[in-house]
Amino acid sequence: MNRLLGSALIGAITLNVAACSSSPGDRALGGAVIGGTAGALIGGMVSRDSGTGALVGGALGAATGAIIGAATTPRPAPAADQCSRWGADAYGREYCAGY
Repeated sequence: MNRLLGSALIGAITLNVAACSSSPGDRALGGAVIGGTAGALIGGMVSRDSGTGALVGGALGAATGAIIGAATTPRPAPAADQCSRWGADAYGREYCAGY
């Protein structure tokens, strides 16, 4: 029971620390932290040798998390001064229709 509670606490802290980022490097680091933690926890619980399972799971989880974190970085919105043509939607809100 203590092991499960400790794992849940580590997971909650990790998600809090790594959740908010906007640059590809920050998102890759956050993904690596989340993936590594989850992989280590799962690998340690599932394998026969918990230490080796945690190391292998943590390494695979960190690599996968870093790749996914960097790949899912949102693109920044273009600056308003780069817009060459403005339009309006059905509700009258302006939007940039051409760059």
